[in-house]
Amino acid sequence: MWTLSGFADEISPDLTEQCEVATSLGLKYIEVRSAWDVNILDLSPDQLATMKKTLSAYGMKVSSIGSPIGKIFIDEDFAPHLERMRHAAEVAHELDAPYIRIFSFFLRPGSDPADHRAEVIDRMRALVRVAEEADLILLHENEKEIYGDVPDRCLDLIRSVGSPYLRLAWDPANFVQVGVRPYSEGYAKLRPHLEYVQIKDALAADGTVVPAGQGDGEVAETIRALRHDGFDGFFSLEPHLALGHATGGYSGPDLFRTAWRAFTDLLKTEEIEYA
Repeated sequence: MWTLSGFADEISPDLTEQCEVATSLGLKYIEVRSAWDVNILDLSPDQLATMKKTLSAYGMKVSSIGSPIGKIFIDEDFAPHLERMRHAAEVAHELDAPYIRIFSFFLRPGSDPADHRAEVIDRMRALVRVAEEADLILLHENEKEIYGDVPDRCLDLIRSVGSPYLRLAWDPANFVQVGVRPYSEGYAKLRPHLEYVQIKDALAADGTVVPAGQGDGEVAETIRALRHDGFDGFFSLEPHLALGHATGGYSGPDLFRTAWRAFTDLLKTEEIEYA
């Protein structure tokens, strides 16, 4: 049984509307990235308390903290960001979330990733030490323009850090947008480290984000292989159908429903059960 979740702020900035739409689709989990147009790591204690109460009222649980950790340039000061990572762990515990999504730092345009590898690995190890102390799993997302944007560098990160507290979140659209065929070129090497799947698809021709199965993200091939491999985890809708940018994306209630239908139709076609 696979478990569906979703970036609820893609539905609406308002947390109540997020929960209402998610509940109407049968979702029992959401991924929290922002509420009331405030990033999850910037919510005040009162806002965080309100979030907990609202989630509880709707019977909603949190699959992951959709944090912006690692979304700074590799040459920016790391100390404040490491402190932000510690706060992310506190928020994850507050919301009973087992995972925190992270990234492996933006590289300046035109720079060679190899020139920054040592610094990236050092910083990732520092982030993972926080996760180990907090007993939380970090999910590295293959975002565009960061060190770990292609399969080989994602694998390098995981192997170099060498901790069970660092795993991979698979985003097929992001792979497509950097010229990678996700399943064909990444699945075999990354599958042993794959913990969490984000559902977003894109066209190779121009990077346009589309509903799952309508692009070049090889989503059907990937879920077929995951079922064969016995994967049992979260699939988090991150549609980006109306707007996408470096800090997140937006779809609105109707397009979020469109994204949900596209993915669940794929699951039904493959005769995969989900909840």
